[in-house]
Amino acid sequence: MSGGTGRRLLAACCALGLFVCAATTAGAAAPEPAGMRAVLRQGIEKAFNLDSAGAEAMFRKAVALDPEDPTGYAFLAVNHLFAAELSFDASEREAGRREMLRVVGEALTRGEARVGADPRDGRALFAMALARTAKFRWAQRQRQYLTAAQEARGLWSCLDRVQRDDPSNADSHLLSGLIRYHIDHLPDLARFFSSFVLTRGDRARGLREIELAAAQGDLLRELAQSELVSVWLNFEKQPARALPIVRDLQKRFPRNYNFSFALASVLSESGRHREAFAVARDLEKGIAAGRPPFVPQLKPRHDQLMGRLFFNQGDYARAEASFRQSLQDPSEANARIRAWSYVRLGMIHDARGEREKAVEFYNRTLGVEGEGVAKVEARKYLAAPYVPPPGSDRGRVP
Repeated sequence: MSGGTGRRLLAACCALGLFVCAATTAGAAAPEPAGMRAVLRQGIEKAFNLDSAGAEAMFRKAVALDPEDPTGYAFLAVNHLFAAELSFDASEREAGRREMLRVVGEALTRGEARVGADPRDGRALFAMALARTAKFRWAQRQRQYLTAAQEARGLWSCLDRVQRDDPSNADSHLLSGLIRYHIDHLPDLARFFSSFVLTRGDRARGLREIELAAAQGDLLRELAQSELVSVWLNFEKQPARALPIVRDLQKRFPRNYNFSFALASVLSESGRHREAFAVARDLEKGIAAGRPPFVPQLKPRHDQLMGRLFFNQGDYARAEASFRQSLQDPSEANARIRAWSYVRLGMIHDARGEREKAVEFYNRTLGVEGEGVAKVEARKYLAAPYVPPPGSDRGRVP
């Protein structure tokens, strides 16, 4: 696999910014123990409410219930990975990634033992897929593309076996759906290589699988719903379909500012500017007050959000100022913010007829490590300039 192809496969296997977790509810050979499921559910609830320490305690409890079951270890691995990626402290990020790799090893060792005894153990296979997803993401960040390719193949093999032996497992369709959906958005050469490593892209089938997991999944349902928000908003350009989903998630997990950021974006893209600015103001108050889980380091993300809201009104001057302000933080934790700000700045210059400057910002987007969705947008506008839709200047909201 080429380095560029490997980086672009990141979006196919992992969501960014929200805690990603998964578990199968019924293997072909053995159902999920009721006690294990209840503990995992508590861990997921805590994780979605941005209580990483509480989630860690629950996933460790799941491990204690059955130390030879790989599922608890897989959840621990993903919790460590995403807590590390959401951290603004470099030493904490590195420590979290090291612990993630250790726990991935525990999950794979126990999963291989279970599958060796019973090749149709769906729960063990899915736990291995989840653990490999975490290691795949780590390998991408470290630019270890051979390792990433190996983990991608192992991940897909596990998913394929789970769905063959237990087709009723709705949770398993989220990862396979994301892979099929996002591979179909890659450039032609990347899709060609990806078809050998994983599978062919299939946008329609991938979307159906994500919707299936969102409607019928068990422990993975909330994650599938959050992924649907991203799909409807960023790829399908149908924010109205994302709105009821993100409203529900924001109400159920009020501490999770990720859903508030998403809600403001969806409202803005739907033309509901006053509501979008109201949500943004609430976020600003939380960041300024430093109320947990808010931290001052979220300000660049809020700057980027304000830029998007101004942009959607056609107020390019204030949008540009906000995007440029968001670029002041060069930290790894805000790489996604920089990528999207570069894209939007390019679109502003295109709207002004300044194509050379627009191309410069789109190319800067491609240089940001690891952010796939923004790069899809940048490549689209490198191929053809952004043109504002008719009536895009719809007034101002103070």
